[in-house]
Amino acid sequence: MKGIILAGGHATRLRPITKVTSKQLLPVYNKPMIYYPLETLLAGGIKDILIIVAPENAGDFLKLLGSGKEFGAKFTYEIQDTPRGLADAFIVGADFIGDDNVTMILGDNIFEDDFESTIKNFKSGGHVFAKKVHDPERFGVVKFDDKMNAVQIEEKPKTYLSDYAITGLYIYDNRVIEAAKQVKPSARGEIEITELHNWYLKKGELKVDTVKGEWFDAGTFESLLQASNFIAGKSK
Repeated sequence: MKGIILAGGHATRLRPITKVTSKQLLPVYNKPMIYYPLETLLAGGIKDILIIVAPENAGDFLKLLGSGKEFGAKFTYEIQDTPRGLADAFIVGADFIGDDNVTMILGDNIFEDDFESTIKNFKSGGHVFAKKVHDPERFGVVKFDDKMNAVQIEEKPKTYLSDYAITGLYIYDNRVIEAAKQVKPSARGEIEITELHNWYLKKGELKVDTVKGEWFDAGTFESLLQASNFIAGKSK
């Protein structure tokens, strides 16, 4: 199992604090934001990790994280010249993934849960993680059956489908590389990860787990503050 942390993009929602640095390098209480998704992968037993970054921040990430030796891991870095969508990570990272399966986590997603068992027991198909939210219209949402198989997925639905948002942690088998290459850009010009989910869903191979603990998508001022306060409270 290989790991990918997607830490590119311009984080325009967090301007002006992201004008001179990457969102994923901002502090969340007492650590840089990227430490949290990194710790999620390391706790899952993943030691070979690709970090995808924007070109203007590459040196900062390398200075902060280095080769991975300090973390008992091996880090590889790739540049994403323009933010072309989440699914683009599997095209950028195709050579790194090679013939292995892959777990990707978004660099601004912070989880309380431990996913070690799910990652280590993964065999094939796709696996996503959903969290019940009060504002599902802001997210890609998933409807699933009593056997935790995904039934329907929709990006930012205008009518109610489900109140379970798909979080920024995804496990896929090696077919994800070819699936990503087949995805056509959406109306906003991005290669949407929802299309990858649907690729596996149509084959009846997309499993869903629910996130039990806290989850933060720390890409807004409000969620960034909430994440910092939560971690500060746990640290007392």
